[in-house]
Amino acid sequence: MRARFLSIIFLLAGLLPGQFSFAASRCDVDVPTQRVELPQVSLAYQSIGRASDPALLLVMGLGGQLIHWPDEVVVALCQQGFRVIRYDNRDVGLSTWRQAPASANLTLEVLRYKLGLPVAAPYTLTNMAEDALGLMDALHVEQFHVLGASMGGMIAQHLAAMAPQRIESLTLVMTSSGAEGLPAPNAALVQLLSRRNAPNREAALEQQADLLAALGSPKVRDDRQVLLHQAALAYDRAFNPEGVKRQIMAILAEPSRVAMLKQLRVPTLVVHGTADPLLPVMHGVHLAAHIQGSQLKLIPGLAHRFQEAFKAPLLAAVLPYLQSHREDTSHWAQIEPLEVGRML
Repeated sequence: MRARFLSIIFLLAGLLPGQFSFAASRCDVDVPTQRVELPQVSLAYQSIGRASDPALLLVMGLGGQLIHWPDEVVVALCQQGFRVIRYDNRDVGLSTWRQAPASANLTLEVLRYKLGLPVAAPYTLTNMAEDALGLMDALHVEQFHVLGASMGGMIAQHLAAMAPQRIESLTLVMTSSGAEGLPAPNAALVQLLSRRNAPNREAALEQQADLLAALGSPKVRDDRQVLLHQAALAYDRAFNPEGVKRQIMAILAEPSRVAMLKQLRVPTLVVHGTADPLLPVMHGVHLAAHIQGSQLKLIPGLAHRFQEAFKAPLLAAVLPYLQSHREDTSHWAQIEPLEVGRML
């Protein structure tokens, strides 16, 4: 399977503009994890590739750490000539607080959400987008591409609205506009997602493996030991269930982004799977329909995980799009930052 994946990447490289670089040292994913100090948080990040190459910021989803961007995908992006920057969002991984936010009751806030009442979250997705922008400011990166997955795609939407003149392209994978009326997640999956009280490491790994399996495609049979190994890597690097609860509340507190999306004038690609159990495919269709000029790529069988079988199809959708916007800055002159008042 891995050999087949690499052969597809090599084939894609031959079809894309630009020279495919095999310089291992330039695209080494084992570079040290570094830190950027922001007013509220200290963000852990990695920068893979040459500083002179166009920057591509990867924004991960709920509870995901920078290691959840598959290394071979990061290498493939880097070898297409991008400086790939991946980081731990606040409340996950090795990112830390300067002063921890006040505790909040997820059960109570979920109940309020179901009753249609406002959700009191310790922070917002907009705050998380400010983190991303602060990271790029600290790295002195003026213009960059953004690729966000799931919650990371929601954060990326806010990032594009905050600083459209800095965004060369926006790629939104397995994410949503947050509009009312869209299909609900699988109920059993929501129950698995809300389990955050494992008494020990073994129980936590089993819970995470259950969740990974439920997020996977029905077309792919997962090896339980592989899932447990993936869960162990993440657990041993960092384990912060309270942080994930706060991220869930940030999502629940978020109003529809449709008004904001209608004003975006950033080149956008929306990629979604037809078998997504968490954000069913209409979330991606709806999202693309409300971003002017966006492109939509649907991947048959893709669910809500970067499973091995779908890495090549994902790259086949994303790489040509990114390459087509590497040097195109013609849209910048037509863009102005969105005003909050105009979105209400």
